[in-house]
Amino acid sequence: MNIENIEAFIYVCQLGSFNKAADALYLTQPSVTARIQSLERDINLKLFHRNGNKISLTEKGEYFFPHAQKILQSYQEAKYGLQQVTVPFELVLGSALSISNNILPDILPAFKSKFKDVRIKIITGHSKDILHKVINKEVDFGIIRTETHPQVESIRLYNDPISLVVPSNHPFLKEERITVEDVSKQPLIFFDYGSIDWLIIHRLFQSNGVNPNIYVEVDNMETAKNLVLQGLGISFLPEHCVRKEIENEELFRVEMTPPVKTNISIDFIYLKGKTKSVFMDFLENQMCEKQ
Repeated sequence: MNIENIEAFIYVCQLGSFNKAADALYLTQPSVTARIQSLERDINLKLFHRNGNKISLTEKGEYFFPHAQKILQSYQEAKYGLQQVTVPFELVLGSALSISNNILPDILPAFKSKFKDVRIKIITGHSKDILHKVINKEVDFGIIRTETHPQVESIRLYNDPISLVVPSNHPFLKEERITVEDVSKQPLIFFDYGSIDWLIIHRLFQSNGVNPNIYVEVDNMETAKNLVLQGLGISFLPEHCVRKEIENEELFRVEMTPPVKTNISIDFIYLKGKTKSVFMDFLENQMCEKQ
């Protein structure tokens, strides 16, 4: 069975057209048709109903489609793996999504320039997810916000305090003193229910006997930041997430009375007993220089 014929079949199924599949594969439409016909001869089955320019999968075609996808994926993975055999070292890095978006792009180019033969794979998720991946050896190490576990060693890179962040036209920027009561009257964007950030901010309101006006609650800080940028509300966000927007005067930090007290950091984490890699040493030095 010709792998190119299977590839043509998958493209026709996904794009719904022989012509569109031909464009995507940089082939002519007759070439794609010939590949489909060759595949149908190989398996002795009709895969498509044809009615003028309209096509649809036959019952056998629908059955074959997911199997064809697995065949092509397996082939591509094997081909890629064979091409990578000359790479002597691979690092799988787990990173909290916001750290991946806001910190790693400033770090990785310098590392790749120094260690050209090291292949890096980045897996993102919530800090708790990355912690579990480190424990389960799904990643070599992680870069997350404060999480602890008896099986994991951590190295603090720098503090990552939470502060109240508002858009450029917000009335808080004209006030000399902002209290928790003032904040409770504003639409608040909350993120990551149950996280340590979420608990700290909720405790702030509870200790002052007021309830936050939670306008929108999202599952990650990047979405919360973008909603604040759009003027939908204000939010308590960590330093690393909004540093560039504050430098560009797109967002502004507002000091509160009393101030928000946090002890959260960005940490390296790795299994106890595991030797630190060259990437960990490099990244630790780079991030410490940014403090």
